[in-house]
Formats: sequence, structure tokens, C-alpha cells
Amino acid sequence: KPQEKPKDSGKVTITKTFDFAGEEVKVTKEVDSNSKEAKSFLKQQEKLQSAAPASLPTVSGVKRPSGMSSLLGKIGAKKQKMSTLEKSKLDWENFKEEEGIVEELAIHNRGKDGYIEKKAFLERVDHRQFEIERDIRLSRMKP
Repeated sequence: KPQEKPKDSGKVTITKTFDFAGEEVKVTKEVDSNSKEAKSFLKQQEKLQSAAPASLPTVSGVKRPSGMSSLLGKIGAKKQKMSTLEKSKLDWENFKEEEGIVEELAIHNRGKDGYIEKKAFLERVDHRQFEIERDIRLSRMKP
């Protein structure tokens, strides 16, 4: 079940529980309190809190249990499923945070050694080589 813990810094911590391969996985995310995600999460929490007291019928001011079926329904509520890709992404993010390599990876990927830079370089070289070969072919074709 999602939970929130307000902090002084204007951040909201969102904890969601997922079902992955029969195990319970909790995902905790900290977002800015002004973000769209935080606002929708807080609205959802308000709905859940306002619906909970209304679900128990009262007779002359005394709360009565609403039956075994609703109790089992609350206990056995289905959790959201998590795919293998989502779980892998979560594990990778946790690993980066634990090892403290987030900044190092960001710097490495931005620099000359990054994958995107290498691909762009190879594409420029290929294009330049094509132009040279084309110029040679055109120069040989002149009568």
C-alpha cells in the first residue's frame, strides 16, 4: 500500500508495494511536493483515508465490523505486478546509489568515452569516407 512521509525540505516520500515473482517489493521514491506525481499521490491518500471510516457502519455511535468478507478483502488486496524490466531497473538504480557511482557514470557517459560520442564519431567518419570515395568516382567519370 502506498505511504507518504512529509519532510521539511518540501519533498514527499512515496512508497509503493509491488508483487514480483511471488515476493513483496517495496519501491521508495522521493519527489518534490509541488510535482504532479506528488499531488496525485496525496489526493489518492486523502481518498483512501476518507473512505476508510465511511466503510464501517455505525449503529448508535458504535463501530461494528462489516463482516468477514470485507476483512479478508482488505488483507488479501492485490498488489500491483512488477515486470522483469522494471525490477532490473530498480536493482540497477539501487546498486548505483549503494556504490556511489551515479556521478561517475554521468561524467563518463558525457565525456569522450561515452557510447553516444563514439557512435557519432563513427558516423562522421563513415560519412567523410563516403564523400571521399564519391569524389574519386566522379573525378574518374569525366571524359
